[in-house]
Amino acid sequence: MSSSLPSHNQPGESSSLLPSNTPTTESASRSQGQQTEQTGAMSEINTLLTGAAFGAALTASGVFQPSVIISQLNFTNFHMIQTFLTAAAGSAATVSIAQALQPNHPNLVPRAASSLGLFGPYDGNILGGILLGSGMMLSGACPGTVLAQLGVGVKSGVYAFAGASLAGVVWSGFLKPLLTQCPTPPKVGSASPSPKATVHEVLGVSKRTLLLGLEAMFVGIVIAAAKFTEVGPEAKIPPYYGGMLIAGAQLLSLVVRGCLVGMSTSYEEVGGWMLGGKLVPEKYRNMLFSAGVIIGSYFLSHGAPKFGEVTDVVVSPLSAAVGGFLMILGSRMAGGCTSGHGISGISLLSMSSFLTVGATFAAGGLMGLLIG
Repeated sequence: MSSSLPSHNQPGESSSLLPSNTPTTESASRSQGQQTEQTGAMSEINTLLTGAAFGAALTASGVFQPSVIISQLNFTNFHMIQTFLTAAAGSAATVSIAQALQPNHPNLVPRAASSLGLFGPYDGNILGGILLGSGMMLSGACPGTVLAQLGVGVKSGVYAFAGASLAGVVWSGFLKPLLTQCPTPPKVGSASPSPKATVHEVLGVSKRTLLLGLEAMFVGIVIAAAKFTEVGPEAKIPPYYGGMLIAGAQLLSLVVRGCLVGMSTSYEEVGGWMLGGKLVPEKYRNMLFSAGVIIGSYFLSHGAPKFGEVTDVVVSPLSAAVGGFLMILGSRMAGGCTSGHGISGISLLSMSSFLTVGATFAAGGLMGLLIG
């Protein structure tokens, strides 16, 4: 039975006559502290640079533009789907290789279901996806692209960000604690997989079969869209090239940070911080990644002005703010957004991610058809 009291020397043990604060001890402690600080500083630099790479990729691909998101959801332009599916396909290939090299990687497990205890284990994913898609159509943004909009200087992005920040406060301070009191607490953002957390487990097929089928389907859709549809002036490079850049940023994040990209968590953490919460290193780095997205978008759009040219589309301040609020509320309810679920979660073949993304685009598409 151990004790927290200082132990005395037992017979036969040597006893040091030096006090505990000798220069030798101080030197070792100082050296260890310096190493910890250096490691922390390097981690923060890596996080910032990775965020900048992701922001630059979003900007170069053109999907940060409100016109691209809105025209995709009302089915008049298929720029976004080409970029999104290329990014998802590239990310899935990267994750598959990483899982083969390190099967027990702690950050490469399927995303768990987000349950609100209402009508099933995935009710949070479905309802959250509906709110996320509706918010995207109203604001012309998603949790990641709104940061790129800030970096480029898109006016509607400022209002969308304001609504998103308010949603972070509401979620952290009110809704999340309320939902936690439900009989079946939500597993929002949990990294632990539930039984049959992946699509191939649910369908009863091998992981390899599903992965190859998805890759073939994604590539087929991208090729068909590129051949039979036109893209607008927002496409400074082919949309699928933009998707490759986003997949490259995903690879960079995995190699440098050891984790996949995701954006909506930082809004929750900002909300918690604004309500007086503590900033632990993990939360601070999530916010730092988001800051990197803004920085990367800013420097690319100013260094290569053609990527900062924004096609005009009418998004009123009220619509942008309401949409920003809904998309963050929905993404936190679902435990992820178009980055966390749409690119990273699909790469992990997570059932919760496929349901969230399906609900997102279904709701966004329906609203796009209704409001034009």
